[in-house]
Amino acid sequence: MGFVQFRLILLTFSIALLCMATACEKSNEVRSSAVPSGISKNEESKGGKEPHKKKIKIGFSMDTLEEERWLKDRDLFKEAVENLGAEVEILAANGDDALQISQAETLISQGVDLLVVVPHNAEATAAIVKKAHLAGIKVISYDRLVKNADIDLYISFDNEKVGELQAEAITSLVPKGKYVYIGGAITDNNAILLKKGVFNVLQPYIDRGDITVVYDQWTQDWLPANAFTNMQAALKANKNQIDAVIAANDATAGAVIKALKAQGLDGKIPVAGQDAELAAAQRIVEGTQTMTVYKPIKVLADAAAKIAVKMAKGEEVPAGKRVNNGKIEVPSVLLMPTAVNQSNMDETIIRDGFHSREDVYRNVGK
Repeated sequence: MGFVQFRLILLTFSIALLCMATACEKSNEVRSSAVPSGISKNEESKGGKEPHKKKIKIGFSMDTLEEERWLKDRDLFKEAVENLGAEVEILAANGDDALQISQAETLISQGVDLLVVVPHNAEATAAIVKKAHLAGIKVISYDRLVKNADIDLYISFDNEKVGELQAEAITSLVPKGKYVYIGGAITDNNAILLKKGVFNVLQPYIDRGDITVVYDQWTQDWLPANAFTNMQAALKANKNQIDAVIAANDATAGAVIKALKAQGLDGKIPVAGQDAELAAAQRIVEGTQTMTVYKPIKVLADAAAKIAVKMAKGEEVPAGKRVNNGKIEVPSVLLMPTAVNQSNMDETIIRDGFHSREDVYRNVGK
């Protein structure tokens, strides 16, 4: 083969390689232009649709599940959130401040979209709000107000009104006499509001000299055992000469009645409570507890769930009231409670399905 022929063959081979490379580049350009930047292969196979949106997740930090009332809140709130297409993670600290803060940190680290808090200690839980806000998570204070914190929203019943309803019911029966007040936990802002409401009504009677409050004590951690000790002390200090008792909730009212029973006084001295617990409803129809204040928890849980999901989505939530928590005027939604006694038990607690008629009247055969 001559030198000229060899050069011709080499040139032809080079041209062929160049054409093949050019064809490959065009092919790659076509393939790359078929998948826009930022869209995965999975998305491409779905026709370029957006990926499935992450489900909203609500964190629910609860003080306790040791009382009947809070078990209802937990179950109703969970159901309401899930019915709205979101999910909820619930942790309860059972009265341990450090544990509640730790649990809230866990919920924050899990990346919840919004945090709902039932504080044990109104002051201590301000730390939870700060930690949540640093993570860009809004916080709703549920039923109890977190103090001295930039809470985004507070939802509860009008707790001052609850106290007023208690005192109105008892003063209508006992307009004159010796009163005992068994309060809730001083660390709970609700307990302070309840007492304020009670004394809004009692004060004019006290000023006239018609009513004397002979014993007034807080109940540490809301524990019935502590309320029982307080009531024993009240009876001893007054030689059992007491005309009426207002207790901060039904659990403490039950402890009061236990102390009265030990002295043969149950059913003889009017006792007020609140929360509409089943045991309290039973005591009311039996005649040992005078009244309770019914706060339709389903209404509270449903409203809180709707607000939580909306806020988690970045939607505006109207709040017609403001409640000062020591730091800011907190946007608030306050629901109205209802006084319940023997006369309206059927039209309130039972009609709403809060407790069944069979359960309420179990011990009286009605």
